Amino acid sequence: MARRKKVYEGKAKILYEGPEPGTLIQYFKDDSAPTPATPAPAAVEGKGVLNNRLSEFFMTGLNGIGVPTHFIRRLNMREQMVRMAEIIPLEVVVRNFAAGELSAKLGIPEGTALPRPIVEYYYKDDRLGTPMVSEEHIIAFNWASQQDLDDIVALALRVNDFLSGVMLGVGIRLADFRIEVGRIWEGDYMRLIVADEISPDSCRLWDMRTASEAMEREGIVREPGPLADPYTELARRLGVLPSNVTHTTKPTLIN
Repeated sequence: MARRKKVYEGKAKILYEGPEPGTLIQYFKDDSAPTPATPAPAAVEGKGVLNNRLSEFFMTGLNGIGVPTHFIRRLNMREQMVRMAEIIPLEVVVRNFAAGELSAKLGIPEGTALPRPIVEYYYKDDRLGTPMVSEEHIIAFNWASQQDLDDIVALALRVNDFLSGVMLGVGIRLADFRIEVGRIWEGDYMRLIVADEISPDSCRLWDMRTASEAMEREGIVREPGPLADPYTELARRLGVLPSNVTHTTKPTLIN
């Protein structure tokens, strides 16, 4: 078999040239993305298999409700075929509850329900620490147009509605998550799609079973309980867990 050409390698995935024009093969590694607590990526056995299945589940669901994504089909336990897209150099973060950097900077107790979902932008550059940027930065530096930003917000909020509902159905609170957005062209027409992946690596997930009814009524989870093993537990609750894949780790949290 001919050796595949690697296009890109990141912390958790490798992209190879696809078998068809305009496609890529996305391979999920077992490496964990670094966090402030664990700056060096660590290999976690089975994580890539689970993230491949989970991302397939979420992307297929989004495609099914009319939210366009780059996902075409899963090829095997670790690989999926995706559409090639021009990635906008932004991480788009949607927050439903205060946590992480938002709590630290604004003094809002972690677990506080936000009055509405908040959409934030972070410039994708690991050398700079992926800094938070404003719409003015994005437009001034021509990373995206105002129309792009309007479409990104609409896309992100639709993803949030879908993911929040799915998670709620299996007893999990979606505190926040991040997505990447890409541009694709169909003739002269350009549209934005959800790219990269949707998995515990890009979400902050809390187990609702740890919250009391009183806390729920107040809209505050005073002691948010993260899933002990977000990959295995989420896959189990959603019914997409392959057999004989178990491990214990923590999710990559959004700062």
